Amino acid sequence: MSPGAIIVWETLGTAVLLLLGNGVVANVVLRKNNGFQAGTLFITFGWGFGVFAGASIAAPTGAHLNPAVTLGLAISGKVSWTVVPYYLVGEMLGAILGAVLCWLTYKLQFDDHPNPEETLGIFSTAPQIRNKAWNLVTEIIGTFVLVGWILFNPVYKNASSGPEFGNAALGYAGVAFVVLVIGISLGGPTGYAINPARDLGPRLAYAFLLPIKGKRDPDWGYSWVPVVGPLVGAALAAVVWLGVHNLT
Repeated sequence: MSPGAIIVWETLGTAVLLLLGNGVVANVVLRKNNGFQAGTLFITFGWGFGVFAGASIAAPTGAHLNPAVTLGLAISGKVSWTVVPYYLVGEMLGAILGAVLCWLTYKLQFDDHPNPEETLGIFSTAPQIRNKAWNLVTEIIGTFVLVGWILFNPVYKNASSGPEFGNAALGYAGVAFVVLVIGISLGGPTGYAINPARDLGPRLAYAFLLPIKGKRDPDWGYSWVPVVGPLVGAALAAVVWLGVHNLT
């Protein structure tokens, strides 16, 4: 696949992921919405199935939608390092575009919201207890689970003796379920970025593109945690996969 095609498909898929993911948070946080104050579980399901929608669209490229996934696949040898930059460009462009589309969708609600300083949380993650070292650990563990599942996911085989169904038979719904359970089980401390583009792209859009009156600063002091943590978690998952793979 050409570099341009990779960028286009990853941009489209990631944009849909962020539109739906940021969108469900906006639906819950901003008043005068049907989903106002619907709760954390509502948000978690929205993000989970946002992954399914975005990944299904970006299927031609393998639907990374996440620099951590791209890194894990490259380290494990499943993706060539030569195409990694194109994936990263598409993922970041899509994340920024998705955030802008979310703002456009909820423009009236953003204008009406009485506490505009709260709106950063619609686009980017933040810890409940700020301790960057432990927040980093949380992001590493969550992303390790995600990328580890992707790497260890058995391949569907239609053998001559009959079909062999593993987790791969679920397709992108399987990844959606994993993201869903990560959010429910591990997402409480930091908001489970588990994806550098998912956090950094909307944070950049919030800081430089979105004309939200009274918005707060983009919290650059914390912004490196949801970038570095997922990349470390993905690298560790790939190293473990390589170790197990070499043993077998």
